[in-house]
Amino acid sequence: MGATGPDGRREGRFERRYATAAGSLRARMVRRIESGGGLTDPAWRAAFAEVPRHLFVLDDQDTGYGGEPGPGGEYGGGYDEEYGEEYGEGFAYGEGPVHGRGPVAASHRRAMSRLTGAYADRPIATRVVGGELVSSSSQPSLMALMCEALDVHGGERVLEIGAGTGYNAALLAHRLGPDTVTTIDLEPEITAAARAHLDAYGTEAARSVVVVTGDGALGHPPRAPYDRVIATCELPFVPPAWLEQCTPGGLLLLPLATGLVALTVHGPRQAEGRFLSTPAYFVPLRGGSGAPDGAAEHGLAAEVFGQSAFGGITRPDRTRYGLTVDGPRQWLWRDSPEGPLTWPLTTT
Repeated sequence: MGATGPDGRREGRFERRYATAAGSLRARMVRRIESGGGLTDPAWRAAFAEVPRHLFVLDDQDTGYGGEPGPGGEYGGGYDEEYGEEYGEGFAYGEGPVHGRGPVAASHRRAMSRLTGAYADRPIATRVVGGELVSSSSQPSLMALMCEALDVHGGERVLEIGAGTGYNAALLAHRLGPDTVTTIDLEPEITAAARAHLDAYGTEAARSVVVVTGDGALGHPPRAPYDRVIATCELPFVPPAWLEQCTPGGLLLLPLATGLVALTVHGPRQAEGRFLSTPAYFVPLRGGSGAPDGAAEHGLAAEVFGQSAFGGITRPDRTRYGLTVDGPRQWLWRDSPEGPLTWPLTTT
């Protein structure tokens, strides 16, 4: 059983030994996101500064502390030279400097390498099945952009599609408070890991996150209605269940092909909004039994976005594009929902 930290959550041996290092790396991650124009909301800045990403993306064996790194340890990347220059390569928090090339120093360097990788501004693959990536932790700067795009003020009820490691749910719960966040994923292994990570973090808000195993395209009616729905998986269309489970005036934030679209919900079958300016790449939605009638199966969104709409100096800005849902009809548009440049996502 681990000790209890000052905020009331349980701490393991690695957490205690490397708490100062993790805090410094987390602060540096926040500074980098801020320098890129993100985390302008102090409440979101506090969430990213306090929620320990390494606790969600690295298991104890991945740190290299006390033995060889376990499966997934390679995702942490190599030793961070900038960190070594700032703090000294042999510095071991909690027990003084570690020098030399013995097993203790080597174990420490492995731990620092993976800890540093956990706070790099890059995505981390967390589950691969049969050579296919099925779950990952998104790039922190992109997560920050999406969190701020939700336009929350505290207390909103959020449905997250794609539980991942549980890190994003922990950030949401930190910002919104206890009993506000529901997260869903198709694979029991993913939801079990997310639940374990949230419990290990151990704050009241993190423990209150409801983790559901199921088809994300169907949402989770028992906890509806939601004020916000955020998807962390690529979509070919907007599942109707999400509109039905979101309050009028609520917001859906969705990755569609290589873009992110923010939709205002006007009713159980109506929503409309524009794309954000940034590109975004996510693992595709799995399951998808909640496809709307007449959903196109030819990947039109990816075709339009990849070839004629997004990217390139001569192509229009992403924010000129939008998405409208009106009953069974869903379509992409440029400049205006009425056309003339529109592309249907459904055939009805």
